[in-house]
Amino acid sequence: MSRALGAALRGVDGVAVEVEVRISSQLPRVDIVGLPEAAVRESAARVRAAVCAIGLRFPDRRVTVNLAPAELRKTGAGLDLPIAAAILAAEGQLENDVLTRVGLIGELALDGRLRPVRGALSLALALRDAGCLEIVVPARNAAEAALAPGLVVRSAEALSEVVAHLLGVEALSCARAASSAPAATRALDLADVRGQEHAKRALEVAAAGGHGLLLRGAPGAGKTMLARRLAGLLPPLTREEAIAVTRIHGAAAPLETPIVNERPFRAPHHTASAAGLLGGGSPPRPGEVSLAHGGVLFLDELPEFDRRCLESLRQVIEERRVVVARAHATCVFPADFQLVAAANPCPCGWRESGRRDCRCDDGAVARYLARVSGPLLDRIDLHVTLQPVEWRALAAPDPRSPDSSSVRERVLAARRLQDRRGVAPNARIPDGALDDLVCATGEARQLLGRAVDRFALSARAARRVLRVARSIADLAGDTRVGPHAVAEGLGYRSEAGGGS
Repeated sequence: MSRALGAALRGVDGVAVEVEVRISSQLPRVDIVGLPEAAVRESAARVRAAVCAIGLRFPDRRVTVNLAPAELRKTGAGLDLPIAAAILAAEGQLENDVLTRVGLIGELALDGRLRPVRGALSLALALRDAGCLEIVVPARNAAEAALAPGLVVRSAEALSEVVAHLLGVEALSCARAASSAPAATRALDLADVRGQEHAKRALEVAAAGGHGLLLRGAPGAGKTMLARRLAGLLPPLTREEAIAVTRIHGAAAPLETPIVNERPFRAPHHTASAAGLLGGGSPPRPGEVSLAHGGVLFLDELPEFDRRCLESLRQVIEERRVVVARAHATCVFPADFQLVAAANPCPCGWRESGRRDCRCDDGAVARYLARVSGPLLDRIDLHVTLQPVEWRALAAPDPRSPDSSSVRERVLAARRLQDRRGVAPNARIPDGALDDLVCATGEARQLLGRAVDRFALSARAARRVLRVARSIADLAGDTRVGPHAVAEGLGYRSEAGGGS
Protein backbone atom coordinates (compact mmCIF):
# COMPACT_ATOMS: atom_id res chain seq x y z
CA MET A 1 0.00 0.00 0.00
CA SER A 2 0.92 3.63 -0.39
CA ARG A 3 -0.57 6.99 0.47
CA ALA A 4 -0.44 10.47 -1.06
CA LEU A 5 -2.18 13.70 -0.20
CA GLY A 6 -4.27 15.71 -2.65
CA ALA A 7 -7.23 18.08 -2.42
CA ALA A 8 -10.64 18.58 -4.00
CA LEU A 9 -12.99 21.55 -4.27
CA ARG A 10 -16.26 21.87 -2.39
CA GLY A 11 -17.77 25.14 -3.49
CA VAL A 12 -15.01 27.72 -3.12
CA ASP A 13 -13.28 25.83 -0.31
CA GLY A 14 -10.70 23.09 -0.63
CA VAL A 15 -10.83 19.79 1.24
CA ALA A 16 -7.77 17.59 1.78
CA VAL A 17 -8.12 14.12 0.22
CA GLU A 18 -5.98 11.15 1.24
CA VAL A 19 -5.25 8.91 -1.75
CA GLU A 20 -4.69 5.28 -0.75
CA VAL A 21 -3.47 2.73 -3.30
CA ARG A 22 -3.28 -1.02 -2.90
CA ILE A 23 -1.89 -3.38 -5.56
CA SER A 24 -2.99 -7.01 -5.40
CA SER A 25 -2.23 -10.11 -7.47
CA GLN A 26 -5.42 -10.21 -9.51
CA LEU A 27 -6.41 -9.50 -13.08
CA PRO A 28 -5.21 -6.07 -14.33
CA ARG A 29 -7.76 -3.40 -13.52
CA VAL A 30 -7.96 0.03 -11.84
CA ASP A 31 -10.80 0.63 -9.37
CA ILE A 32 -11.34 4.12 -7.91
CA VAL A 33 -13.66 4.28 -4.91
CA GLY A 34 -14.68 7.04 -2.51
CA LEU A 35 -17.53 8.85 -4.33
CA PRO A 36 -15.57 9.98 -7.41
CA GLU A 37 -17.40 11.93 -10.11
CA ALA A 38 -16.93 11.08 -13.78
CA ALA A 39 -13.80 13.22 -14.24
CA VAL A 40 -12.15 11.50 -11.26
CA ARG A 41 -13.11 8.01 -12.42
CA GLU A 42 -11.61 8.74 -15.82
CA SER A 43 -8.29 9.65 -14.20
CA ALA A 44 -7.34 5.94 -14.36
CA ALA A 45 -6.92 6.17 -18.14
CA ARG A 46 -5.04 9.47 -17.96
CA VAL A 47 -2.68 8.22 -15.24
CA ARG A 48 -1.91 5.00 -17.07
CA ALA A 49 -1.07 6.82 -20.31
CA ALA A 50 0.98 9.52 -18.53
CA VAL A 51 3.05 7.01 -16.54
CA CYS A 52 3.84 4.98 -19.64
CA ALA A 53 4.62 8.15 -21.63
CA ILE A 54 7.49 9.14 -19.30
CA GLY A 55 9.02 5.65 -19.44
CA LEU A 56 7.90 4.27 -16.08
CA ARG A 57 6.13 0.99 -15.39
CA PHE A 58 2.43 0.90 -14.70
CA PRO A 59 1.27 -2.09 -12.59
CA ASP A 60 -0.09 -5.02 -14.58
CA ARG A 61 -2.14 -6.19 -11.59
CA ARG A 62 -5.27 -5.07 -9.74
CA VAL A 63 -4.94 -1.45 -8.54
CA THR A 64 -7.46 -0.18 -5.99
CA VAL A 65 -7.53 3.58 -5.33
CA ASN A 66 -9.46 4.86 -2.31
CA LEU A 67 -10.19 8.57 -1.88
CA ALA A 68 -10.79 9.47 1.75
CA PRO A 69 -12.97 10.74 3.32
CA ALA A 70 -15.33 8.41 1.51
CA GLU A 71 -18.52 10.42 2.19
CA LEU A 72 -17.18 13.51 0.35
CA ARG A 73 -17.97 13.63 -3.37
CA LYS A 74 -14.68 14.17 -5.25
CA THR A 75 -14.83 16.54 -8.22
CA GLY A 76 -12.34 17.82 -10.75
CA ALA A 77 -9.22 16.35 -12.33
CA GLY A 78 -6.77 17.78 -9.78
CA LEU A 79 -6.40 14.34 -8.14
CA ASP A 80 -4.59 12.88 -11.17
CA LEU A 81 -1.13 13.76 -9.83
CA PRO A 82 -1.51 12.31 -6.30
CA ILE A 83 -3.11 9.15 -7.76
CA ALA A 84 -0.17 8.69 -10.15
CA ALA A 85 2.38 9.27 -7.38
CA ALA A 86 0.65 6.84 -5.02
CA ILE A 87 0.53 4.15 -7.72
CA LEU A 88 4.24 4.59 -8.45
CA ALA A 89 5.02 4.38 -4.73
CA ALA A 90 2.94 1.22 -4.34
CA GLU A 91 4.85 -0.27 -7.29
CA GLY A 92 8.14 0.56 -5.56
CA GLN A 93 9.27 3.28 -7.95
CA LEU A 94 8.93 6.05 -5.33
CA GLU A 95 9.57 6.15 -1.59
CA ASN A 96 6.30 6.07 0.32
CA ASP A 97 7.52 8.22 3.22
CA VAL A 98 8.33 11.08 0.82
CA LEU A 99 4.68 11.36 -0.23
CA THR A 100 3.48 11.86 3.33
CA ARG A 101 5.24 15.25 3.50
CA VAL A 102 4.29 16.71 0.11
CA GLY A 103 0.85 17.71 -1.20
CA LEU A 104 0.18 17.15 -4.88
CA ILE A 105 -2.23 18.95 -7.22
CA GLY A 106 -2.60 18.65 -10.98
CA GLU A 107 -4.36 17.19 -13.99
CA LEU A 108 -2.35 14.88 -16.25
CA ALA A 109 -2.26 14.94 -20.02
CA LEU A 110 -1.75 11.68 -21.90
CA ASP A 111 1.87 12.61 -22.65
CA GLY A 112 2.64 13.35 -18.99
CA ARG A 113 2.26 17.12 -19.05
CA LEU A 114 0.56 18.87 -16.11
CA ARG A 115 -2.51 20.92 -16.87
CA PRO A 116 -3.86 23.68 -14.58
CA VAL A 117 -6.85 23.10 -12.32
CA ARG A 118 -9.61 25.23 -10.83
CA GLY A 119 -9.24 26.66 -7.33
CA ALA A 120 -5.49 26.19 -6.90
CA LEU A 121 -5.39 28.70 -4.02
CA SER A 122 -8.21 27.02 -2.12
CA LEU A 123 -6.62 23.60 -2.66
CA ALA A 124 -3.27 24.89 -1.42
CA LEU A 125 -4.87 26.31 1.73
CA ALA A 126 -6.59 22.97 2.39
CA LEU A 127 -3.28 21.08 2.08
CA ARG A 128 -1.57 23.56 4.37
CA ASP A 129 -4.27 23.10 6.99
CA ALA A 130 -3.85 19.32 6.64
CA GLY A 131 -0.21 19.64 7.74
CA CYS A 132 1.68 19.92 4.45
CA LEU A 133 4.67 22.24 4.42
CA GLU A 134 5.32 21.79 0.69
CA ILE A 135 3.08 21.24 -2.32
CA VAL A 136 3.64 20.63 -6.04
CA VAL A 137 1.28 22.26 -8.54
CA PRO A 138 1.18 22.81 -12.33
CA ALA A 139 3.33 25.72 -13.47
CA ARG A 140 0.30 27.77 -14.57
CA ASN A 141 -1.20 27.48 -11.06
CA ALA A 142 2.04 28.18 -9.19
CA ALA A 143 1.75 31.95 -8.70
CA GLU A 144 -1.88 31.60 -7.58
CA ALA A 145 -1.12 28.78 -5.12
CA ALA A 146 1.86 30.72 -3.76
CA LEU A 147 -0.60 33.26 -2.31
CA ALA A 148 -1.23 30.74 0.50
CA PRO A 149 0.96 31.85 3.43
CA GLY A 150 3.16 29.43 5.34
CA LEU A 151 3.60 27.03 2.43
CA VAL A 152 6.42 26.20 0.03
CA VAL A 153 4.93 25.94 -3.47
CA ARG A 154 6.88 24.20 -6.24
CA SER A 155 5.89 24.32 -9.88
CA ALA A 156 6.19 21.53 -12.44
CA GLU A 157 5.51 21.25 -16.15
CA ALA A 158 5.29 17.45 -16.35
CA LEU A 159 4.97 14.26 -14.31
CA SER A 160 8.61 13.41 -15.05
CA GLU A 161 9.75 16.57 -13.22
CA VAL A 162 7.62 15.66 -10.19
CA VAL A 163 9.10 12.14 -10.09
CA ALA A 164 12.63 13.53 -10.33
CA HIS A 165 11.89 15.91 -7.47
CA LEU A 166 10.42 13.19 -5.25
CA LEU A 167 13.43 10.94 -5.97
CA GLY A 168 15.80 13.76 -5.02
CA VAL A 169 17.38 13.87 -8.47
CA GLU A 170 16.45 17.45 -9.39
CA ALA A 171 14.53 19.81 -7.13
CA LEU A 172 11.62 21.79 -8.53
CA SER A 173 11.80 25.57 -8.45
CA CYS A 174 9.86 27.48 -5.79
CA ALA A 175 7.04 29.74 -6.96
CA ARG A 176 6.65 33.35 -5.84
CA ALA A 177 3.34 34.92 -4.94
CA ALA A 178 1.90 37.42 -7.38
CA SER A 179 1.73 41.09 -6.45
CA SER A 180 -1.66 42.47 -5.47
CA ALA A 181 -0.90 45.92 -6.87
CA PRO A 182 -3.48 46.87 -9.53
CA ALA A 183 -2.28 46.92 -13.11
CA ALA A 184 -1.70 50.28 -14.77
CA THR A 185 -4.74 50.22 -17.03
CA ARG A 186 -6.94 53.15 -18.02
CA ALA A 187 -10.17 52.76 -16.13
CA LEU A 188 -13.46 54.17 -17.36
CA ASP A 189 -13.49 57.83 -16.36
CA LEU A 190 -16.49 59.60 -14.89
CA ALA A 191 -15.58 62.72 -16.86
CA ASP A 192 -16.53 60.88 -20.07
CA VAL A 193 -20.20 61.08 -19.03
CA ARG A 194 -21.66 64.42 -20.13
CA GLY A 195 -24.30 65.96 -17.93
CA GLN A 196 -26.20 63.89 -15.33
CA GLU A 197 -24.55 65.73 -12.42
CA HIS A 198 -27.24 64.56 -10.02
CA ALA A 199 -26.54 60.94 -10.93
CA LYS A 200 -22.78 61.48 -10.63
CA ARG A 201 -23.30 62.80 -7.13
CA ALA A 202 -25.37 59.73 -6.27
CA LEU A 203 -22.58 57.54 -7.65
CA GLU A 204 -20.09 59.30 -5.36
CA VAL A 205 -22.33 58.84 -2.31
CA ALA A 206 -22.84 55.18 -3.20
CA ALA A 207 -19.09 54.61 -3.47
CA ALA A 208 -18.39 56.43 -0.22
CA GLY A 209 -20.82 54.37 1.85
CA GLY A 210 -21.13 51.11 -0.09
CA HIS A 211 -24.81 51.78 -0.83
CA GLY A 212 -27.00 50.14 -3.46
CA LEU A 213 -28.09 52.29 -6.38
CA LEU A 214 -31.04 52.14 -8.77
CA LEU A 215 -30.93 54.23 -11.97
CA ARG A 216 -34.19 54.86 -13.80
CA GLY A 217 -34.43 56.63 -17.13
CA ALA A 218 -35.18 56.50 -20.82
CA PRO A 219 -32.94 54.53 -23.20
CA GLY A 220 -29.69 56.36 -23.89
CA ALA A 221 -29.84 58.51 -20.76
CA GLY A 222 -26.50 57.14 -19.51
CA LYS A 223 -27.53 54.50 -16.97
CA THR A 224 -25.06 51.86 -18.14
CA MET A 225 -22.23 54.37 -18.60
CA LEU A 226 -22.61 55.54 -15.02
CA ALA A 227 -22.90 52.04 -13.58
CA ARG A 228 -19.71 50.87 -15.30
CA ARG A 229 -17.75 53.68 -13.67
CA LEU A 230 -18.64 52.83 -10.08
CA ALA A 231 -15.90 50.19 -9.67
CA GLY A 232 -13.27 52.81 -10.57
CA LEU A 233 -14.45 55.04 -7.69
CA LEU A 234 -14.06 52.37 -5.00
CA PRO A 235 -10.93 51.98 -2.86
CA PRO A 236 -8.36 49.48 -4.19
CA LEU A 237 -8.54 45.92 -2.93
CA THR A 238 -6.47 45.11 0.11
CA ARG A 239 -4.22 42.05 0.05
CA GLU A 240 -6.75 40.03 2.08
CA GLU A 241 -9.63 41.12 -0.17
CA ALA A 242 -7.66 40.26 -3.31
CA ILE A 243 -6.95 36.76 -1.98
CA ALA A 244 -10.64 36.25 -1.14
CA VAL A 245 -11.73 37.40 -4.60
CA THR A 246 -9.06 35.23 -6.24
CA ARG A 247 -10.32 32.15 -4.39
CA ILE A 248 -13.84 32.68 -5.72
CA HIS A 249 -12.82 33.34 -9.32
CA GLY A 250 -10.31 30.48 -9.26
CA ALA A 251 -13.02 28.08 -8.09
CA ALA A 252 -15.25 29.13 -11.00
CA ALA A 253 -12.65 28.70 -13.77
CA PRO A 254 -8.85 28.60 -14.22
CA LEU A 255 -7.52 32.13 -13.81
CA GLU A 256 -5.92 34.07 -16.65
CA THR A 257 -3.88 36.08 -14.13
CA PRO A 258 -2.37 34.75 -10.86
CA ILE A 259 -4.37 37.15 -8.71
CA VAL A 260 -7.48 39.29 -9.15
CA ASN A 261 -6.22 42.72 -8.11
CA GLU A 262 -9.06 44.91 -9.37
CA ARG A 263 -12.58 45.14 -8.01
CA PRO A 264 -14.85 42.90 -10.09
CA PHE A 265 -17.65 44.28 -12.21
CA ARG A 266 -20.23 41.69 -13.19
CA ALA A 267 -23.17 42.41 -15.49
CA PRO A 268 -25.22 39.23 -16.03
CA HIS A 269 -27.87 39.18 -18.73
CA HIS A 270 -31.48 39.36 -17.57
CA THR A 271 -32.08 35.84 -18.92
CA ALA A 272 -29.60 34.36 -16.39
CA SER A 273 -30.89 31.31 -14.52
CA ALA A 274 -31.05 31.05 -10.75
CA ALA A 275 -27.96 28.81 -10.72
CA GLY A 276 -26.07 31.22 -12.98
CA LEU A 277 -27.00 34.24 -10.87
CA LEU A 278 -26.88 32.82 -7.35
CA GLY A 279 -24.68 29.76 -7.78
CA GLY A 280 -25.34 26.05 -7.89
CA GLY A 281 -25.13 23.26 -10.42
CA SER A 282 -23.47 19.88 -10.04
CA PRO A 283 -20.89 20.25 -8.66
CA PRO A 284 -21.90 23.61 -7.13
CA ARG A 285 -20.04 26.60 -8.52
CA PRO A 286 -20.21 30.29 -7.58
CA GLY A 287 -22.74 32.42 -9.43
CA GLU A 288 -22.58 36.01 -10.60
CA VAL A 289 -23.37 37.42 -7.14
CA SER A 290 -20.30 35.63 -5.74
CA LEU A 291 -18.10 36.54 -8.69
CA ALA A 292 -19.02 40.17 -7.88
CA HIS A 293 -17.74 39.71 -4.29
CA GLY A 294 -15.69 42.76 -3.33
CA GLY A 295 -16.91 44.67 -6.37
CA VAL A 296 -20.04 45.71 -8.27
CA LEU A 297 -23.01 43.65 -9.47
CA PHE A 298 -24.85 45.48 -12.25
CA LEU A 299 -28.36 44.31 -13.11
CA ASP A 300 -29.41 46.07 -16.29
CA GLU A 301 -33.10 45.93 -17.24
CA LEU A 302 -33.96 44.99 -13.67
CA PRO A 303 -37.69 44.28 -14.23
CA GLU A 304 -36.79 41.76 -16.96
CA PHE A 305 -35.00 39.42 -14.54
CA ASP A 306 -36.84 36.36 -13.28
CA ARG A 307 -38.88 37.43 -10.25
CA ARG A 308 -37.79 34.41 -8.19
CA CYS A 309 -34.15 35.32 -8.78
CA LEU A 310 -34.78 38.90 -7.72
CA GLU A 311 -36.62 37.83 -4.58
CA SER A 312 -33.70 35.53 -3.70
CA LEU A 313 -31.43 38.57 -3.83
CA ARG A 314 -33.16 40.04 -0.78
CA GLN A 315 -31.58 37.50 1.57
CA VAL A 316 -28.24 37.67 -0.24
CA ILE A 317 -28.09 41.46 0.20
CA GLU A 318 -28.77 41.15 3.92
CA GLU A 319 -26.47 38.19 4.70
CA ARG A 320 -23.77 38.89 2.05
CA ARG A 321 -23.48 35.18 1.24
CA VAL A 322 -25.25 32.41 -0.68
CA VAL A 323 -25.96 29.02 0.89
CA VAL A 324 -26.42 26.23 -1.68
CA ALA A 325 -27.92 23.19 0.06
CA ARG A 326 -27.67 19.81 -1.60
CA ALA A 327 -28.38 16.29 -0.36
CA HIS A 328 -24.68 15.39 -0.16
CA ALA A 329 -23.20 18.74 0.89
CA THR A 330 -23.90 22.37 1.73
CA CYS A 331 -21.72 25.04 0.13
CA VAL A 332 -21.40 28.64 1.30
CA PHE A 333 -20.38 31.21 -1.32
CA PRO A 334 -19.36 34.73 -0.22
CA ALA A 335 -21.43 37.44 -1.93
CA ASP A 336 -20.49 40.83 -0.47
CA PHE A 337 -21.10 43.08 -3.47
CA GLN A 338 -22.39 46.55 -4.21
CA LEU A 339 -25.62 46.42 -6.19
CA VAL A 340 -26.29 48.79 -9.08
CA ALA A 341 -29.48 48.31 -11.08
CA ALA A 342 -30.97 50.07 -14.08
CA ALA A 343 -34.55 50.13 -15.29
CA ASN A 344 -36.75 51.90 -17.79
CA PRO A 345 -39.71 53.90 -16.47
CA CYS A 346 -42.17 51.86 -18.57
CA PRO A 347 -42.17 48.99 -21.09
CA CYS A 348 -41.40 51.26 -24.05
CA GLY A 349 -38.98 53.34 -22.00
CA TRP A 350 -40.12 56.83 -23.03
CA ARG A 351 -42.54 57.76 -20.24
CA GLU A 352 -41.99 61.37 -19.12
CA SER A 353 -38.78 61.57 -21.16
CA GLY A 354 -39.78 64.62 -23.16
CA ARG A 355 -38.31 63.06 -26.30
CA ARG A 356 -40.96 60.65 -27.56
CA ASP A 357 -44.53 59.91 -26.76
CA CYS A 358 -45.14 56.98 -24.43
CA ARG A 359 -47.82 54.63 -25.73
CA CYS A 360 -48.02 52.46 -22.61
CA ASP A 361 -51.33 52.59 -20.75
CA ASP A 362 -51.42 52.89 -16.97
CA GLY A 363 -52.12 49.17 -16.54
CA ALA A 364 -49.06 48.18 -18.58
CA VAL A 365 -46.86 50.57 -16.62
CA ALA A 366 -48.20 49.25 -13.30
CA ARG A 367 -47.57 45.65 -14.33
CA TYR A 368 -44.07 46.52 -15.51
CA LEU A 369 -43.12 48.28 -12.28
CA ALA A 370 -44.68 45.47 -10.19
CA ARG A 371 -42.09 43.02 -11.54
CA VAL A 372 -39.71 44.39 -8.91
CA SER A 373 -41.17 43.96 -5.44
CA GLY A 374 -41.35 46.68 -2.84
CA PRO A 375 -39.23 44.76 -0.29
CA LEU A 376 -36.37 44.55 -2.81
CA LEU A 377 -36.63 48.24 -3.68
CA ASP A 378 -36.67 48.98 0.05
CA ARG A 379 -33.20 47.43 0.31
CA ILE A 380 -31.70 49.75 -2.33
CA ASP A 381 -30.55 52.94 -0.66
CA LEU A 382 -30.29 55.38 -3.58
CA HIS A 383 -32.92 55.85 -6.30
CA VAL A 384 -32.10 58.26 -9.11
CA THR A 385 -34.18 59.26 -12.13
CA LEU A 386 -32.23 60.31 -15.22
CA GLN A 387 -33.49 62.59 -17.96
CA PRO A 388 -32.04 62.55 -21.49
CA VAL A 389 -29.14 64.99 -21.89
CA GLU A 390 -29.57 67.90 -24.28
CA TRP A 391 -27.34 68.01 -27.33
CA ARG A 392 -25.67 71.22 -26.14
CA ALA A 393 -24.32 69.38 -23.10
CA LEU A 394 -23.19 66.46 -25.20
CA ALA A 395 -21.38 68.59 -27.78
CA ALA A 396 -19.59 70.90 -25.34
CA PRO A 397 -17.77 69.15 -22.46
CA ASP A 398 -18.11 70.80 -19.07
CA PRO A 399 -14.69 71.53 -17.53
CA ARG A 400 -16.29 71.47 -14.07
CA SER A 401 -17.44 67.90 -14.46
CA PRO A 402 -15.62 65.70 -11.90
CA ASP A 403 -13.27 62.99 -13.08
CA SER A 404 -12.87 59.59 -11.45
CA SER A 405 -9.54 60.38 -9.76
CA SER A 406 -10.86 63.43 -7.87
CA VAL A 407 -14.03 61.61 -6.83
CA ARG A 408 -11.98 58.60 -5.73
CA GLU A 409 -9.86 60.81 -3.48
CA ARG A 410 -12.99 62.10 -1.72
CA VAL A 411 -14.30 58.55 -1.42
CA LEU A 412 -11.02 57.37 0.13
CA ALA A 413 -11.11 60.24 2.63
CA ALA A 414 -14.68 59.33 3.60
CA ARG A 415 -13.74 55.64 3.96
CA ARG A 416 -10.85 56.57 6.28
CA LEU A 417 -13.32 58.35 8.57
CA GLN A 418 -15.48 55.23 8.60
CA ASP A 419 -12.48 53.02 9.38
CA ARG A 420 -11.71 55.16 12.42
CA ARG A 421 -15.28 54.65 13.64
CA GLY A 422 -14.81 50.89 13.33
CA VAL A 423 -17.55 50.13 10.78
CA ALA A 424 -16.85 50.52 7.07
CA PRO A 425 -18.61 51.10 4.81
CA ASN A 426 -21.57 52.97 6.27
CA ALA A 427 -24.08 50.65 4.59
CA ARG A 428 -23.03 47.99 7.13
CA ILE A 429 -23.67 50.02 10.27
CA PRO A 430 -25.68 47.67 12.52
CA ASP A 431 -29.04 48.87 13.82
CA GLY A 432 -27.86 48.70 17.42
CA ALA A 433 -25.01 51.14 16.79
CA LEU A 434 -26.85 53.39 14.33
CA ASP A 435 -27.58 56.24 16.76
CA ASP A 436 -24.05 56.31 18.17
CA LEU A 437 -22.26 56.18 14.81
CA VAL A 438 -24.56 58.43 12.77
CA CYS A 439 -24.55 61.27 15.35
CA ALA A 440 -27.54 63.08 13.83
CA THR A 441 -28.49 66.48 15.20
CA GLY A 442 -31.92 67.10 16.71
CA GLU A 443 -32.98 69.15 13.73
CA ALA A 444 -31.94 66.37 11.37
CA ARG A 445 -33.97 63.82 13.33
CA GLN A 446 -37.03 66.05 13.30
CA LEU A 447 -36.73 66.39 9.52
CA LEU A 448 -36.48 62.62 9.13
CA GLY A 449 -39.51 62.11 11.38
CA ARG A 450 -41.66 64.44 9.30
CA ALA A 451 -40.53 62.68 6.10
CA VAL A 452 -41.38 59.26 7.52
CA ASP A 453 -44.93 60.41 8.24
CA ARG A 454 -45.37 62.24 4.94
CA PHE A 455 -43.89 59.63 2.58
CA ALA A 456 -44.92 56.58 4.65
CA LEU A 457 -41.36 55.30 4.80
CA SER A 458 -40.79 51.91 6.39
CA ALA A 459 -38.57 51.56 9.43
CA ARG A 460 -35.92 49.92 7.25
CA ALA A 461 -36.06 52.80 4.77
CA ALA A 462 -35.69 55.37 7.56
CA ARG A 463 -32.61 53.60 8.91
CA ARG A 464 -31.13 53.44 5.43
CA VAL A 465 -31.69 57.18 5.00
CA LEU A 466 -29.61 57.73 8.15
CA ARG A 467 -26.80 55.58 6.77
CA VAL A 468 -26.85 57.50 3.47
CA ALA A 469 -26.84 60.80 5.37
CA ARG A 470 -23.80 59.58 7.31
CA SER A 471 -21.98 58.96 4.03
CA ILE A 472 -22.94 62.42 2.76
CA ALA A 473 -21.60 63.97 5.95
CA ASP A 474 -18.37 61.98 5.64
CA LEU A 475 -17.83 63.33 2.12
CA ALA A 476 -18.18 66.82 3.55
CA GLY A 477 -15.91 66.03 6.50
CA ASP A 478 -18.64 66.72 9.09
CA THR A 479 -18.54 64.89 12.40
CA ARG A 480 -22.31 65.13 12.89
CA VAL A 481 -25.14 64.54 10.46
CA GLY A 482 -27.09 67.72 9.90
CA PRO A 483 -30.42 68.46 8.20
CA HIS A 484 -28.77 69.11 4.83
CA ALA A 485 -27.32 65.59 4.73
CA VAL A 486 -30.67 64.07 5.76
CA ALA A 487 -32.49 66.17 3.15
CA GLU A 488 -30.17 64.92 0.41
CA GLY A 489 -30.59 61.34 1.61
CA LEU A 490 -34.38 61.75 1.57
CA GLY A 491 -34.14 63.09 -1.97
CA TYR A 492 -32.66 59.83 -3.15
CA ARG A 493 -35.30 57.86 -1.24
CA SER A 494 -38.26 59.95 -2.45
CA GLU A 495 -37.53 58.86 -6.04
CA ALA A 496 -38.18 55.23 -5.06
CA GLY A 497 -41.88 55.59 -5.63
CA GLY A 498 -44.57 53.89 -3.64
CA GLY A 499 -42.56 50.75 -2.85
CA SER A 500 -40.73 52.37 0.06
